Parts: sequence; C-alpha cells; structure tokens
Amino acid sequence: MTNYISITEAMKKGSGKVAVRGWIYRERGSNKMKFLVLRDSSDIIQCVLSRDKFAPDQVGLKEGVPSKEGKNQWADIDKLKIESSVELEGVIKKDERAPTGFEINVDKINIINIAEDYPINKDLNEELLGDRRHLWLRSRKMTAIMKIRSRYIQAREEFFIKEGFYRFDTPVLQPTQSEGGSTVFEVKYYNHKSYLAQTWQLYGEASIFALEKTYNMGPTFRAEKSNTSRHLSEFWMAETEVAWWKLPEITEFAKKEIKYCISAVAKDCIKELKILDIDSKKILDIAKKTWPTVKYREALKILKEKDKMNIKFGKDLRTIEEQKLMQHFDTPVVVTHYPREAMAFYKPADPEFPDEALCFDMLAPECGLEIVGGSQRSLDIEDMSERLKADGEDPKNYQFYFDLRKYGSVPHSGYGVGVERVLAWILNLDSIKDAIGFPRTMNRFTP
Repeated sequence: MTNYISITEAMKKGSGKVAVRGWIYRERGSNKMKFLVLRDSSDIIQCVLSRDKFAPDQVGLKEGVPSKEGKNQWADIDKLKIESSVELEGVIKKDERAPTGFEINVDKINIINIAEDYPINKDLNEELLGDRRHLWLRSRKMTAIMKIRSRYIQAREEFFIKEGFYRFDTPVLQPTQSEGGSTVFEVKYYNHKSYLAQTWQLYGEASIFALEKTYNMGPTFRAEKSNTSRHLSEFWMAETEVAWWKLPEITEFAKKEIKYCISAVAKDCIKELKILDIDSKKILDIAKKTWPTVKYREALKILKEKDKMNIKFGKDLRTIEEQKLMQHFDTPVVVTHYPREAMAFYKPADPEFPDEALCFDMLAPECGLEIVGGSQRSLDIEDMSERLKADGEDPKNYQFYFDLRKYGSVPHSGYGVGVERVLAWILNLDSIKDAIGFPRTMNRFTP
C-alpha cells in the first residue's frame, strides 16, 4: 500500500521520492508538458508531468496497443481539468518559481476522477457564488477561513477548560422566546408550538446554581429581516454564565476570552492569515493592549464632540453610530450601561441610575461590529413579568426561569460571543457570510 503524505509533509521533506494526492487547483501545459498545481487540505504544490513518461511510444501508437512500459496515460492526463482528483508519485525538489517554492517531478499518476467544467470563475457575483457554496468552500480563501474558524473554536474550548468552567448543553427547541418574539422561528413540536433557540442563556442560568461556571457553543436563530453584510439568520453563539459575578467581573472576563482566542489564531494560523493578506502581528499587538470600558453616555459624548452626531439618550446604537465610534479606537471597546428601556427583560436597572441597565456590548475597532453582548442578570421577578407583558409575552411561560430566583438566588452574569462577527473583524471580511460554511439569511437557505 502506497504511503501517501500531505503536501505540507512533502514540502517539509524537501527532497526525494514522495506520494501525494488531492485535487487539481490549477492546470496548464502543452502537448509535451503538463503543469498541475495540486491541492489538499494542507497546501498546494506544483507537479510536472512529461509526455515522454506517460504517452505511448511510436511502436505502440502505430499498432494501437500500449508500449511494453505501459506509458499509455497521456490522453487522460490531457483531459484533466480543475478539481479532478488524482494520486501522484514522484521526486520533490525546491523551485523558487513554483507557487509554494517546491515542485514534484511526477513518475506515476493514478487518475481517480476527471472533473467536468468547473462552474466557478472570477466573474461570478456573490449571489451566484452562494448558489455554488458547496464548491466555493474549496477555494483557497474559504479553506483558510474555515481553518481559522476551527482554530478559534478549539482555542475557546481550551480557554474555558483552563479557567475551570463546565460545558453545559441546552435545547435548540425551546418553548419561549428569549430576545424578542418578532425574531423567533416557530417550529411545530408534535401538537405544540416551539421555537428555535435565540440564545442558550435562560437554560445556562439554570446550570450555574449547580455548576457555578458554565459555557456553551451552539447554533442560534434570529428571524430578523435584515439583509446586511453583518446579519445571519443562523449563526453560532459562544455563551457563558457565572454565579456570583457582577457587571465589572463579567466584562473583564469577556476581554480575557477574546484576547486568548484571537492570540491563538494569530500564533497558529500564520499561513492561513497570509493567504487572506492579514498581518498576524497586528492581531497579537491588539491582544496585548488594554481594552477600554466606557459607559453608553460617554460614547454619546464622543460621537457628539468628534463626529457631530447628536444622539438622544434612550436609543440603542445603530450600525452607523457603532462604526463612527470605533474609528476613534484601535482595540475593542466595552460599552456598558445602555438605556434600560431598549434592553431585554432580563437586564436589570443600575440601582444608582435607574434609566441605565447593568449590561454591555463589546465593539470591534474600525468596523464597529458588536462582537459580544452580555449583562448582569435581573433577580426581580415582578419587574421582569411586567416587561414581558409589555412585549406581549405571558409571564406564566417563564415559570422555570423565575424559579431560579425563588430558590437560592444569587447575583450572576453572562454574555454571548458572535463567532462569525469576531472572525469577520479579525479577517477584515466584506461580509459575515464568509465566516461560516453555509450561511443562512432571510434570502438564502440553500444549498
């Protein structure tokens, strides 16, 4: 059995015989030579095939039979197109002219599949690329993004294990809304109505009375009619909940988590970041800096003084305001104490300033994306009931949530991280849709 190795392993070997396999990323040649750029999950490499090695000799050609050496593959080699799959054996050597600095002189080829004309080219717009997403994932750009995404998620698991947290998984099908009734996806659950999870939070809060420090990551669904470059209908939320902590503790911990995860990406995904033209050192430098915390009222003051934007207290910050604010910072910023009237029912009032909520968002520099949202959690059942009624919700449906306040209640806090938004920020993506394998939006649910 042939011992196939990855392209990266072959380049590390640097010389001698190697056997690799993968898909044709690029191809060119003449009737004498064929240059194939082969890709696998690790990298790409140029491979050279000579007609002399793989074409029939003149005797075999005249008689219509292969030569005694079996050199009868050139016709099929000449048919190879982008995304054809092959197994190759040959001798690797350094070649500075090659795309990745190495070249394989091929002695043997096993053609697994000759691909049809590949339906992706540089002229396709975003909509047509979306239709071909299952194939576009193979692109160098998307492969690099998916590797970085994987490392980010792995780093988060490492972080919470090191911090002594327990992973706690919760239902995706939930009986109530959590973030707003108008943004839920309704699902038939046998003879009942159910909803796709808007957040892990309500069940996460139940977990901390047993485990104290918990975290989770899972799919999250918001039926928002927002067709923008920063919204998805299905995304992955990385959430955490902690007993005994109040707003100052949870905001500093959120900074610590994001710094850990983006540092891991910067250290371990240098090659992938380079493909995306991202400077890994810049990410590390950001992670080393102090990230400021400002109150919502202070943010309004900055916008008024520096951008001539006069925003009245009481409104949540819109995209344009977040973008303007973050042009004045070179690191993420935690904005706390948003107007209580604009916040969800579970975000409590600040005892000193009742019109402010004990909550926070973390905004990314330059792009202004909200990458983290969280709060201290309300312990006031009566107040939460009234706020639910104002939103058209029946408080009776939240009895399990209120029970948490009746039996051994303690101060606690938590937050959620929009994984795709963090990736869109650090990778400078034009659209959040590129931060996930198969994006779901109000206009797309296929492929």
